[in-house]
Amino acid sequence: MRLYLSSYRFGAAMGRLVDLVGAGARIAVVSNALDLISEESRRAYARNVHDPLADLAERGFAPFDLDLRDYFGRPDALDQALEGVGMVWAVGGNAFLLRRAMAQSGLDAILARRLARDDLVYGGWSAGACVAGASLRGIDLMDEPEAVAEGYDPAPIYDGLGLVDFVIVPHFASDHPEAEAADVAAAWLANHGLAHRTLRDGEALVLRDGRLEVVGEV
Repeated sequence: MRLYLSSYRFGAAMGRLVDLVGAGARIAVVSNALDLISEESRRAYARNVHDPLADLAERGFAPFDLDLRDYFGRPDALDQALEGVGMVWAVGGNAFLLRRAMAQSGLDAILARRLARDDLVYGGWSAGACVAGASLRGIDLMDEPEAVAEGYDPAPIYDGLGLVDFVIVPHFASDHPEAEAADVAAAWLANHGLAHRTLRDGEALVLRDGRLEVVGEV
């Protein structure tokens, strides 16, 4: 299994992501954590602030947008759409919305199967990293669990994908609007004896060949 789980965007060690995935790979960029935000606002943000597809293309990858809403209730179609894809990259936003999208499209089961075969890399930042953890308990102190966009099931999912056996808390001790909430979440998890790892912006967790390490440490 190969993972690249970042606190903020691609972190400070994107070269490690390139090594992990392989040059020229097709990358499916999942932005469903942002489905509460209007398409116009999302396009403006990509144009003026950060465009993950452009950043990945500059690194020699072949990225494309993968909207999981197109595959709700159609896991076989999603499985086919991911043929030949080397990485799924999930951007930040609302972790609970993203987790629902993964469940309703069947991406969670597809990832489990393909990561076990090691023919796909999973990566993401903020919400995209959080959903990889054992649980989203504590993350409800950072994101709104009940947030629902059109077409989504109303009930929040607190189980993570279980790709790592702890909760991931991004934006910890960082210059980020959610840093204070991250501190509260980490304290809550510690008080309840729940295994967790905090990440500062710039840092990422990399898993390869059974070895987990923090890269881009600041």
